[in-house]
Amino acid sequence: MNAKLLSIIAIILWLATIAVAATFFVRGNTAQGTDGRTAIVLSGAERDMVLGEMRGLLSSVHDVLDGLNKNDMTQVAAAAARSGMGSAADVNPAMMAKLPLAFKSLGMSVHHDMDALAAAAKQNKSGAEIQGMLTDTLGKCLACHATWQLQTAN
Repeated sequence: MNAKLLSIIAIILWLATIAVAATFFVRGNTAQGTDGRTAIVLSGAERDMVLGEMRGLLSSVHDVLDGLNKNDMTQVAAAAARSGMGSAADVNPAMMAKLPLAFKSLGMSVHHDMDALAAAAKQNKSGAEIQGMLTDTLGKCLACHATWQLQTAN
């Protein structure tokens, strides 16, 4: 084979590899769920990590609401910041590749929302405004849970 043909073959293989990787990045590791939702297939440890992050978000929501009830904007800001983008910084890239793009986008938007909520509390926005922001964020949680389920790989 000549060099030109080898170059063309190499480029075709390179493009095919990128196409497969891009498809996997967008689709993630999914299957048909048991209840009509799309299942994201993870290892047991990965599933536990995602569920732990969700419990952390729920704990933050509880503490935000408790702070609003007490009119304690310092508590509200601290609780929201706990689930901001800083909490998503150390996620394993291999696991992130298994998550569908829509799931990743929704999850990251919730972390951004929590940072915005913390900033609003630090700026002494009204409790009603912060509660409205939290309601919008919880709508994203509901949409996620209505769309996805987590399964462990067999």
